[in-house]
Amino acid sequence: MVFSKFALLLLRPVLNGFKASNKCLTSAAAQLEPNREPDILYNKIFINNEWVDSVSGKTFPTVNPSTGEVICQVAEGDKADVDKAVAAATDAFKIGSPWRRMDAADRGLLLYRLADLIERDKSYLASLETLDNGKPYQVAMATDLNLVIKCYRYYAGWADKYHGKLLPISGDFHSYTRHEPVGVCGQIIPWNFPLLMQAWKLGPALAMGNTVVMKPAEQTPLTANYVAQLAAEAGFPPGVLNIVPGYGPTAGAAIASHMGVDKVAFTGSTEIGQKIPVMAAQSNLKRVTLELGGKSPNIILSDADLSEAVEHSHFALFFNQGQCCCAGSRTFVEEKIYDEFVERSAERARKRTVGDPFDKSNEQGPQIDQEQYDKIMSLIKSGKDDGATLIAGGNRIGDKGYFIEPTVFSNVEDNMRIAKEEIFGPVMQIIKFKTMNELIDRAHDTIYGLAASVFTNDIDKANYLAHHLRAGTVWVNCFDVFDAAAPFGGYKMSGNGRELGEYGLQAYTEVKTVTVKVPQKDS
Repeated sequence: MVFSKFALLLLRPVLNGFKASNKCLTSAAAQLEPNREPDILYNKIFINNEWVDSVSGKTFPTVNPSTGEVICQVAEGDKADVDKAVAAATDAFKIGSPWRRMDAADRGLLLYRLADLIERDKSYLASLETLDNGKPYQVAMATDLNLVIKCYRYYAGWADKYHGKLLPISGDFHSYTRHEPVGVCGQIIPWNFPLLMQAWKLGPALAMGNTVVMKPAEQTPLTANYVAQLAAEAGFPPGVLNIVPGYGPTAGAAIASHMGVDKVAFTGSTEIGQKIPVMAAQSNLKRVTLELGGKSPNIILSDADLSEAVEHSHFALFFNQGQCCCAGSRTFVEEKIYDEFVERSAERARKRTVGDPFDKSNEQGPQIDQEQYDKIMSLIKSGKDDGATLIAGGNRIGDKGYFIEPTVFSNVEDNMRIAKEEIFGPVMQIIKFKTMNELIDRAHDTIYGLAASVFTNDIDKANYLAHHLRAGTVWVNCFDVFDAAAPFGGYKMSGNGRELGEYGLQAYTEVKTVTVKVPQKDS
């Protein structure tokens, strides 16, 4: 099957670049070819720009979700390794260190170099991401890697532009503010967008002059490790970036509760997100930012372009195998178009191609692991048991790996588990509504508030809903539009703080006020 017009929009920035010249076209096309067996170069712990074994000597397997087979063993970090990494980061942050003495513009230059190196190795990184995560290779190339590179370059530009102010206070005083780095930042990233979530956190932290101890998800440590080596190649001093692969209850908890960590950023489930601030408070009251789960309402009004709404809604739910915190996982459709929308959505889901993520004809790869597969299948069963109508999918595909059919339920009620719990998989729930007032109340009937979307040709209705929906991001006639300049984060139990944009710098700076007595101040 060929990709839909909408899906191909994801590839357009890359494809447009290929048209620059006939000479470049062949080279760029060659770079798009995946490597099904990329070399695994770095599977240890990265501290002080060196690769080391774990203190315990333990390792853990990282698994190919397409086959369920082990790719390689990875050094398993725990508290002892986090202690070493924090010590290295603390030393790199000392007054007078090369990192602290470095001009802000030069920090930006290092980030630009890192982006260039990622661009150089883009095809390898996309192949490694596909192997370890299972997302389709062409999506990793055209979407993830492009956004990663843009994110590092965006924050490289901010390095010498986010600064304090002169304050016109009363009296004979010279008063100003300084934006200073917070210090040692612990960062814990998820498995659904490994490279991208790493960029969202490293970009602002390093631009502002912090040092970092990062734990990648145990399911997907390989690309994070490779980027660490590129950071060393770019010229980041030893100790500025440290990567400790490991499990959440050991390595992750050690970061969140460490007395030497000044700030922790976590992206992941709300369940674990509730534990992070407790550990932070019980240790040293470190700063905390959280980007957590969602159950985002995707609202289709009767005046919307139905074909566009169906395709965008399909993308909103099924992109990245449904493993998106902001997925449009509650599709609210106005009553008068409900039946037709359901029919078209089921038809589109049945046409979605699922299989080998290295095969460019496939839109969907496997779920990340057995645990996630089992959770999704359990929720599909609950949907059927609760009385929702299964109109597409619902089954496993193949006998190896963690592939699930694109699944669509109609006649979904608000109190069903599939309408309330974050499924994090390729399961679409289509819910009927009658009035706008009813819709808003029902859209808010959730613990989450990460994102929302509205499809309508009525600008007044679009603005009304955009202003009233309690969500950190509201998309109108689109979905999953991300840019490094646009902040992202949630209301309610979808987290606190914002990543990306200028707002994303706030979590990585301390504001210091300096006031100096002067003999005489004149205007």
